[in-house]
Amino acid sequence: MKSKTYGKRRISVAPMMDWTDRHCRVFHRQITRHTWLYTEMVTTGALLHGDVARHLNFNEEEHPVALQLGGSEPADLAHSAKLGEQWGYDEINLNCGCPSERVQRGAFGACLMAEPALVADCVKAMRDAVSIDVTVKHRIGIDSVESYDFVRDFVGQIAEAGCSTFIVHARNAILKGLSPKENREIPPLKYDFAYQLKRDFPEMEIIINGGIKTVAEIDQHLQHVDGVMLGREAYHNPFLMAGFDALYYADRPGALDPSREQVIAAMLPYIRRQLELHGDNGKGLRLNSITRHMLGLLAGVPGARAFRQTLSDSKKLAAGDADLLLEALARTRRVSEEHADERA
Repeated sequence: MKSKTYGKRRISVAPMMDWTDRHCRVFHRQITRHTWLYTEMVTTGALLHGDVARHLNFNEEEHPVALQLGGSEPADLAHSAKLGEQWGYDEINLNCGCPSERVQRGAFGACLMAEPALVADCVKAMRDAVSIDVTVKHRIGIDSVESYDFVRDFVGQIAEAGCSTFIVHARNAILKGLSPKENREIPPLKYDFAYQLKRDFPEMEIIINGGIKTVAEIDQHLQHVDGVMLGREAYHNPFLMAGFDALYYADRPGALDPSREQVIAAMLPYIRRQLELHGDNGKGLRLNSITRHMLGLLAGVPGARAFRQTLSDSKKLAAGDADLLLEALARTRRVSEEHADERA
């Protein structure tokens, strides 16, 4: 299946392990049609020695969708990238930003920033293997390296290998002493490094990532770089993206501006279909595998806690009935109305 051509990655949702699986991406696609979506990181080893279909299957409505790869062997990455293109992905992204020790043991992720020549070889091998975009997601430095020159030289060397899109998580990666969670919070954000990269490489597509939570912040960043990638905020407060098509992709057909109720209604057929496809009464697929991604849909709405509680009820989830979403929504409305009556 040949990938289609989509517009620039003005807004995107970051690849997040255990979060941005295909069910999450289908859910996000009911909120925004044009925001770029990314898979969880898939290692080259998983594709070379594992179940390729399990790792690469996705739903047609997810486009535009990118496959993020983890690896450091050019030949393995080229083979994996080719598989991604054959499966229909719109972009191949190389992970040079993950700081976890498990990833470091595999000699990839953020530790690759110390080996720009190797990353350049990896990028060139993938570009030679596929016709779709090959991009790199990286940090601005590793450990105690604080100089802008480090990330500038890294981007410059990788650009020479043919990469024209860089997704810049604007923090250092601390490879020893901090957990992945701490690495997303403790190293200070240096957005000016990403801005300077755009000034130094005006022909490159520079996308900024890290700690971005509001439309106002997105708009501020877009004055300096080409695109913004949201991470945890897109997951915990997904309805933030409801206006993105109109705000950032008004020139593209099929823009969405849904209500929360419409998002739930759109997800119900998908959930029922998945439950039917994957075992008797959903026993091969837990309802929670899909609904867990939807817990933040009503963030900030009166009664949102009731929505989360209903969707987290283990007994109700075990029944495998997609109508649990409707029950959760109805309970939310009741709680909201009760609070409104109390205020009156």
